[in-house]
Amino acid sequence: MNKHFDLIVIGGGILGTFHAYHALLSGKSVLQLEKDNFPVGATVRNFGQVVPSGMDAEWFGYGVAGLDIYKSIQQEFDISVQQNGSVYIASDNDEQTLIHELKAHYDTIGYETKLLSQEAVLKKYPAIKSSYAKEAIFFPQEISVAPDQMIYRLHEYMQTKFAQYTLKYNSPVTSCESKGTGVEVGLRNNTELFTAVKAIICNGYEFKLLYPELFSESGIVVSKLQMMRSIPMPEVALAGNILTGLTTRRYESFEHYCPSFKSIKTPEHYEELKKWGIHILFKKAADNTIIIGDSHVYADVNHFDDLGFDLSHHINELMLEEAARIVDFDVRKLQSTWAGFYPQHPTKHIVTYDLDDRIHIRTAIGGKGMTASAGYAEESIKKIFS
Repeated sequence: MNKHFDLIVIGGGILGTFHAYHALLSGKSVLQLEKDNFPVGATVRNFGQVVPSGMDAEWFGYGVAGLDIYKSIQQEFDISVQQNGSVYIASDNDEQTLIHELKAHYDTIGYETKLLSQEAVLKKYPAIKSSYAKEAIFFPQEISVAPDQMIYRLHEYMQTKFAQYTLKYNSPVTSCESKGTGVEVGLRNNTELFTAVKAIICNGYEFKLLYPELFSESGIVVSKLQMMRSIPMPEVALAGNILTGLTTRRYESFEHYCPSFKSIKTPEHYEELKKWGIHILFKKAADNTIIIGDSHVYADVNHFDDLGFDLSHHINELMLEEAARIVDFDVRKLQSTWAGFYPQHPTKHIVTYDLDDRIHIRTAIGGKGMTASAGYAEESIKKIFS
């Protein structure tokens, strides 16, 4: 096989894959290397919600661009995109104030949205309890994908569309160095070598194989999330991305664009939930199972192992109790529960290092990878190859 490329992308998740995609669109030859037999990180352990409405500043723009990118690919190849919109359901007066303020913001910039009365919410989402829903804000243009399928289908699409694309799974990169006028990348202690003009490292939560000293001083933290999947429930009507009151008290768009955000108080029944970073989301999958979550517990990059891979029964119980307050189906009919992990930074939206003009690190995009990676990577590739 060819050993030299315009670009080598290290990492097979969503952020690395969209860097590869945009480089291919611009005519570059690309080798993408994934350390595992297939991607197993945050890209496949999430809700698959693409929700620009939750982003702020330029990240909203990346999210909107991402909607167009996902939809355009879906027209060519089924990557599991469904356009059923996103809804944020307000359960009290403060949350109603927040959704009204967010609508006012999006109206000023022309991002389509509408308020749903309690009656409209219950008609559109019969599974939501009338005792919970007071009002909602709906974004019809937003989409969801199947997180357990999308990245594999995207890789398959890219392999069929781009002759200059090479994808190698089970290829852990153990060295990446500038040599001569390019980059040399080694697999398995340099038993296999590739060269390129440039390399981009999108390493997810793997911080020990490449540049461990750099990452140990990066300030990155890793978030552990707990999520659950119900048994198939074809009778439950719950299409699209369902976000709830706690989400309005958490997401960046509400924090930055709603004047009341800083002054609203946390009700007593939310205190324990907020302690564990819980906000309740629902996403019904094509197989009629319903994903329910999630929680957020953090550790710095040097103590990632402290998070453990076990699941906290207490956290799952808190989520199930709150979920049962919101919907009228039996949320305890579960077929699986799991933990996901993603890196983020306390003060940066993404962590970037340009080690020279050839080796570029783009990582720790946080919980917005599914929404923002497609749009962000487009701009990132332009800058890297400018």
